Amino acid sequence: MLPAILGLSGPFLTDDERAFFRAADPAGFILFARNVADRAQLRALTDSLRDLSGRDDVPILIDQEGGRVARMGPPEWPPFPAGARFAALYEKAPMSAIEAARANARALALMLAEVGINVDCLPVLDVPRAGAHGVIGDRALGHEPMRIAALGRAMLEGLEAGGCIGVMKHCPGHGRAGADSHKELPVVTADAEALDADIAPFHACRSAPMAMTAHVLYPAWDAERPATLSPTIIAEVIRGRIGFEGLLMSDDLAMSALAGPVGARAADAVNAGCDVALACSGDLGDNEAVAGALGGMSDAARDRLSAAMARTGSGSGDFAALAAKRDALLAYA
Repeated sequence: MLPAILGLSGPFLTDDERAFFRAADPAGFILFARNVADRAQLRALTDSLRDLSGRDDVPILIDQEGGRVARMGPPEWPPFPAGARFAALYEKAPMSAIEAARANARALALMLAEVGINVDCLPVLDVPRAGAHGVIGDRALGHEPMRIAALGRAMLEGLEAGGCIGVMKHCPGHGRAGADSHKELPVVTADAEALDADIAPFHACRSAPMAMTAHVLYPAWDAERPATLSPTIIAEVIRGRIGFEGLLMSDDLAMSALAGPVGARAADAVNAGCDVALACSGDLGDNEAVAGALGGMSDAARDRLSAAMARTGSGSGDFAALAAKRDALLAYA
């Protein structure tokens, strides 16, 4: 199995993609708006990915946070609120906010499971700071680590109850970044003591099945390499101080925070300690370069993948009732 999660080009697999994925056997796939048209098309696409991989539990990921990060949307699917809505309710009624977040995530999971998606890249556990870039912004679950942890844990629980699993991101924290890592490498100059608050929500949610790294440089921990490419940060901070034992994936290798050919980026991420490299472009050449640069998936990474996917299930719940419960609670904010 290839230690990579790969994107694809459009709403249907091309013949070339089908041949490549069959030969490469990637650990999983990630979908974007370019892959999404309607329910019937999306279910057919995810079914074809499962058939191609030969694994009923192959991870099929999507970024469906709510708010401005949503690959599936109207008119086919309803909008979902951004994380800031739950943070605002927490100001007035913490338990109601937690219950709203749980109901929202369960409804999200039911919507995704209906079309064969079993992993959602949620929750966002970054702790935003004054003066930071707005790339996190209203995606955040507040500004206090305890609040973010409580809401994030509820989202993880809701996703699992609805038949999906979550990916906590962006580990060990993107909230202080003064730049958008899609466009350039952010450098966070805070000292190690200050960074304790940034990793607190990740530590509180360390039982999450999956996590995604941040393409951010933290000189207090590693002056030369961003977290995604840093053996020190992955071993000592993510696996060590945070205590995360689940499947660790890189953020998208195509982002401009990283330098060099995409294949080298993938190899560096896996060599640093990421279980899988995430390549989202959907370009067949990029996918081939990633596959050419990587060996087989380690036994430890396979075990983490199996453990994570064992937590998916058929899910249960009434979508309309869950959405109505969420909306009624959010109305108090």
